[in-house]
Amino acid sequence: MTIRTKRHHVLVAIVALAWGCSAAEPMRVAPGTATPIDLPTAIGLALAQPAVQAAAHEVAASEAGLEQAGRLPNPELAYLREGQQAGTRTTTVQINQPIELGGKRQARVALAQGSLELARSQQLAVRRQVRAEAIAGYYEVLVARQRQELAQSLLELARQSVEVAGKRVAAGKISPIAETKARLAAADAATELNQARAQLTLARTRLGALIGRPAEAIDVAAPSGDLPQVQPLAALQARAGDAADVRQARSQLAAQEAQAGVERAARIPDLTLSVGSQRDEQAGRRQAVLGLSIPLPLFDRNAGRLQAALRRADKARDELAAAQTKAASALAGAYTRYEVARSEVELLRQDVLPQAKDAYELTLKGFEYGKFPFLDVLDAQRTWFQAQSRLWNSMLDACRAYAEIEAIAGTLEEDKRDTKRDSQ
Repeated sequence: MTIRTKRHHVLVAIVALAWGCSAAEPMRVAPGTATPIDLPTAIGLALAQPAVQAAAHEVAASEAGLEQAGRLPNPELAYLREGQQAGTRTTTVQINQPIELGGKRQARVALAQGSLELARSQQLAVRRQVRAEAIAGYYEVLVARQRQELAQSLLELARQSVEVAGKRVAAGKISPIAETKARLAAADAATELNQARAQLTLARTRLGALIGRPAEAIDVAAPSGDLPQVQPLAALQARAGDAADVRQARSQLAAQEAQAGVERAARIPDLTLSVGSQRDEQAGRRQAVLGLSIPLPLFDRNAGRLQAALRRADKARDELAAAQTKAASALAGAYTRYEVARSEVELLRQDVLPQAKDAYELTLKGFEYGKFPFLDVLDAQRTWFQAQSRLWNSMLDACRAYAEIEAIAGTLEEDKRDTKRDSQ
């Protein structure tokens, strides 16, 4: 067999291996014992963790507080005895019933209702944040796994290149420097594989902490290749009013205004109605007792606490305006990052990857016929793999921007669907 025939067979093997490492059909590592989970399952597991359940307990506590706020004040049973000697002492038994004036009960109920809405908005903020973290964590594991597979393919191809270069040097066809550079490329590929493995471990650890599973038991389902869909910017800006921070600030304002109502109602003193019976042993008779008492607001008219509540309401009103501005700005920024990443993904898929692949194959064929040096093959090979890596990086950037949008202004339909999944 001639040297040219041997070289032809080796190059054919390299081409076959390169075709197996394409971006459309990346190599798969041997699956572990873990069962792959899809994105909805990961979200459901994350929402079942203690951080979300803690927010639900606060809502339940606020609901109990609302029920308690509507209760009337309890009556008071009083016993009074005047004198110690039998036959001359007087005993009185009476019931004192406070009567709230000035709308105190209604104000108290409004404050409890405001506290309940605040707890619900905080729960919604926690749920959206956890949901967004689960989405980002899921795609981080997915991309890290693809990077590892890509690095593994690059290492195998680099090792094949070292073998080809060694044979060409032995045949006196190329300089030994080319073999040295091929070995350096293989060493770089091995380093990249180790880094990719470490990144996959870290991504699995972060996702495992979110969904309550050990890192080694986490595997994600195969990607569809499609990016999550994001609404147009105008629709996102319309959702800014339903952003988690805006809802929380709005609930805080309502609670502070209700607190001001409580302090305003407290300026009006309450009545205390007393009804009872008094027995005079010296007179030998019993008589009815009827009393009415009311505090005199001469020194304390609750003006300081009312002013403090009003100023806190003003603060909450300004915080609401700031939250609305911040939500609109954050949505616009996340949408811009998503569009930039999406455009790059489309460019890489449609133009860069096909051209990089064609350039590598043409360079490899030209090297076979002696038209290109071996270093050009290495450069074309690395360019092709770098383009694939850029594709996954851009997809991850787009998914992170999508997760940020969901954290700011996730739709109510998604919140209801997640709640229904939790209750099943």
